[in-house]
Amino acid sequence: MKRGISFEIPNEYGRFLWEVLTPFEITKFIWLSGGEESYLVEDDELGKLLFTDEVNWIEGLSLKELLEDNRYYLIFVDLKAYSKENNPSLIEPYRDLDFLNSDCELVLLVVDSVCVTIYCKDSEKLERLFDNAKIKGFENLQYITDKNDTRSKLSVW
Repeated sequence: MKRGISFEIPNEYGRFLWEVLTPFEITKFIWLSGGEESYLVEDDELGKLLFTDEVNWIEGLSLKELLEDNRYYLIFVDLKAYSKENNPSLIEPYRDLDFLNSDCELVLLVVDSVCVTIYCKDSEKLERLFDNAKIKGFENLQYITDKNDTRSKLSVW
């Protein structure tokens, strides 16, 4: 079973979260940011934090505008998409049933500026995310499956 995808993005300033999430309907969800370290780029230098340094909720439209309208430098990112209709339950320990039974629809993790991991419940959306990463030319693109998934937490730490 395909659980997600992993790939590498360039280690440079850009709009890579926007590029990665383009096929996913960002505005239809509320997003939980883990408060990890990434920065807005201002005058070709690192500026303010991209996300606040604490766990917080972001409306989909606000996240879309933030990611689409700015350049940023990613170091660590932990974003989780939840349905707007449900009361989100936080998931951190990674067990198949915890994620599959939760209200979380997508998990996006970036580690060390380049390593991207995405878990997505919807297989059609996962295929679109995979195809998009392939079109964008992101390196080392592969599916995460039951056989090759070694993650024990849905977190960058």
